[in-house]
Amino acid sequence: MSKELAKTYDPKGIEDRLYKKWEDNGYFHATADRSKKPFTIVMPPPNITGQLHMGHALDNTMQDILIRYKRMQGYNALWQPGTDHAAIATEVKVIESLKKQGIDKEDLGRDGFLEKCWEWRKEYGGRIIKQLKKLGSSADWERERFTMDEGCSDAVLEVFIKLYEQGYIYKGSRIVNWCPVCQTSISDAEVEHEEQDGFFWHINYPVVGEEGRFVEIATTRPETMFGDTAVAVNPEDERYKDIIGKTLMLPFVNREIPVIADAYVDKEFGTGCVKITPAHDPNDFEVGKRHNLEEIVVINDDATMNKNAGKFAGMDRYECRKALVKELEEMGLLVKVVPHSHNVGTHDRCGTTVEPMIKQQWFVKMDELIKPAVEAVKTGKINLLPKRMEKTYFNWTDNIRDWCISRQLWWGHRIPAYYCEDCGEMVVAKKAPEKCPKCGCVHMKQDEDTLDTWFSSALWPFSTLGWPEKTEDLDYFYPNDVLVTGYDIIFFWVIRMIFSGFAQMGEEPFHTVLFHGLVRDSQGRKMSKSLGNGIDPLEVIDKYGADALRLTLITGNAPGNDMRFYWERVEASRNFANKVWNASRFIMMNIGDTELTVPAAEDLLAEDKWILSKVNTLAKEMTENMDKFEMGIAVQKVYDFIWDEFCDWYIEMTKRRTYNREKDPKSANAALYTLKEVLTQALKMLHPFMPFITEEIFCTLHPEEDTIMLADWPVYEEARNFAKEESMVERCKELVKSVRNRRSEMDVPPSRKAAVHIVSENEEVRDIFEAEKDMYAGLMGASEVRIQSDKTGIAEDAVSIVIPDAVVYIPLEDLVDMAKEKERLEKEQARLEKELARSKGMLSNERFLSKAPEAKVQEEKDKLAKYEQMMEQVKAQLASMK
Repeated sequence: MSKELAKTYDPKGIEDRLYKKWEDNGYFHATADRSKKPFTIVMPPPNITGQLHMGHALDNTMQDILIRYKRMQGYNALWQPGTDHAAIATEVKVIESLKKQGIDKEDLGRDGFLEKCWEWRKEYGGRIIKQLKKLGSSADWERERFTMDEGCSDAVLEVFIKLYEQGYIYKGSRIVNWCPVCQTSISDAEVEHEEQDGFFWHINYPVVGEEGRFVEIATTRPETMFGDTAVAVNPEDERYKDIIGKTLMLPFVNREIPVIADAYVDKEFGTGCVKITPAHDPNDFEVGKRHNLEEIVVINDDATMNKNAGKFAGMDRYECRKALVKELEEMGLLVKVVPHSHNVGTHDRCGTTVEPMIKQQWFVKMDELIKPAVEAVKTGKINLLPKRMEKTYFNWTDNIRDWCISRQLWWGHRIPAYYCEDCGEMVVAKKAPEKCPKCGCVHMKQDEDTLDTWFSSALWPFSTLGWPEKTEDLDYFYPNDVLVTGYDIIFFWVIRMIFSGFAQMGEEPFHTVLFHGLVRDSQGRKMSKSLGNGIDPLEVIDKYGADALRLTLITGNAPGNDMRFYWERVEASRNFANKVWNASRFIMMNIGDTELTVPAAEDLLAEDKWILSKVNTLAKEMTENMDKFEMGIAVQKVYDFIWDEFCDWYIEMTKRRTYNREKDPKSANAALYTLKEVLTQALKMLHPFMPFITEEIFCTLHPEEDTIMLADWPVYEEARNFAKEESMVERCKELVKSVRNRRSEMDVPPSRKAAVHIVSENEEVRDIFEAEKDMYAGLMGASEVRIQSDKTGIAEDAVSIVIPDAVVYIPLEDLVDMAKEKERLEKEQARLEKELARSKGMLSNERFLSKAPEAKVQEEKDKLAKYEQMMEQVKAQLASMK
């Protein structure tokens, strides 16, 4: 073995070099191969505006662990990568960039602006991919896709047209979530509801024709009253039965509105009278449809009031609210203001409070499309991990609304609908028709809107494999096997991929969805820009290496659970890497250029069989854990095995044999062979979690091998189950630990050797300790070991240690230097005599007893009792020495 590991482990010196080697050799690339079983994971596409954050790091580390594990198991493993055009986020970034240059989006026009977006994508689109490579992600970068590349764009058009023709996509006026800042509609999934302190404003609406009679309504959004077209009461509410069918005068606009009866109204909530504003509330919209009410929009796209707000027109919605409430009070129509905490919808991208508004938009009809997605999870065709995520999943599917898919943006997939400028006829097609099919006019204009970003990413599992073309890759790699994602995008992405898979491919897009939690800071807070508590994964990699970060993220990780990030844990992970490196280096230095041979069975000692049996069981248990996606449990097992069993025990056990190889070359060969074999197996099992360090060590240990990535995953062998030797060595370990603990308690320096007597009435136990004497004697600092059936010849003052089925005795004089100990005890006796004299003097002083606080006197009495007890012990020890 001519190659050597560097003296110290330096991740910076190896990680970039090894990643380039892997890429250059095409180890990540997968092609359809019918002789192998496929295993496919599709990468959640990061935004082209993205910067690697801890959530990305965790998500991609988990995927990389699974793909490396399956690759080593012999699967044809494909990890399909790509990036998302992220319509809203990218458009906002490009607009901000243009503003800094003094350029307005509108001045550029649509085509000019799109050019700038593509330039942005070219400059920043690959940034996060480079960062994922720093993490060690072994995705098939040769297959990298983009949601707006030619193939994915064709898939989007194909699906839109197909769903439109089937009647699932329609254009209509419905209430949508409108973001006044981003100036676009957004889906329900993109609205974050947060608890906000607000008010209920109680307002009197006069009853027409009944002077002095009012109906009291309560609202959290008084500025929408200009769009009221009715007031509703519950038909069973006795209080209001006499006013159903009458009309009220709407303040300010002096428009009469009817009082209607609808079961939607909760009699117990508020006043029992609800203002109905169909154009600005989703529930009111439904009530309006039932009662054929007019829909009056009163708020502009930028959240200012429009002409329907009369003299308040042009005001911001909140300015209007303030002025309106003041005037209502002056008019005597404001009854009261009641504090009220309620959920307010905000846009998850910009944090702006969304405005429910009636808009002409494109929608996907969801009631039928969602059914196969529900059934697949109910029947177990798709497995959600952890299982508790099913509750969240079904809560969403049970309450699903039609999906608003149009966005008032320029960047994205433009809706393939074309309108005749003469007769208004609409045609949905992949390309603009040459002429209007209705009137023959050649002036056709495309719909201005683009599609919701999630419309394209919903097709990701099959569009990335070549659909709608019937490709070999699609036939071979689809359905995917596992989707790894955060629990926070179950609605955005997971459910949409599932129903799209059934709708377009006729089967589920993946068999398992593995949800992970969030990475929080050390205080348990969500990492965010506003808190300034985010930690850059690249900073961690630069300081400690990618392997240390990966190990930190996966240790203790359980599906669906959040985790906290501690720098101390990263340091511990780096220390583990150092341990593995130093142990490997020590083993290689001992092997040197020795030609090792496979040892005969009789040449393997109990400790060799013990560690071979342990690593064999580890392979079995880790495989079971990995197949259940229990990556946190699996990595803890290999970590404990390497640090504890292998490094702290087995390497120490073998030193006497490797150092004395000339006296017993067979035994030395067996030890070195076993060291190399077990290290090799352990490196393989550690590889998916810490790919860089394991690659460097493995290829140095095995210069004939190209990479550990394609090495076979260790498999349990019944022939390597050495239960008897495991039991023997574990008994010896228990002996060593017990003796070490007692020596530590007595502050015996490691260099001081002592005779050890092991007394057991059990012959089988005596035989084990006799047979393994050479192995454990040095580990517990024994000058000699005697094994006997009784206490014959053992000094009375010997220290005793009880272990299972035996008692260990160590002569006190072997542990303690009697002359030094006597001198120490005599000094302690002199010190205690002074303390006793002082304490007794104080407690016999009447002045002290009468003037000192009671607590002080009691403290001195406690000291006296302690000194007297210590003196007794010192005198007893001195007496025993005489």
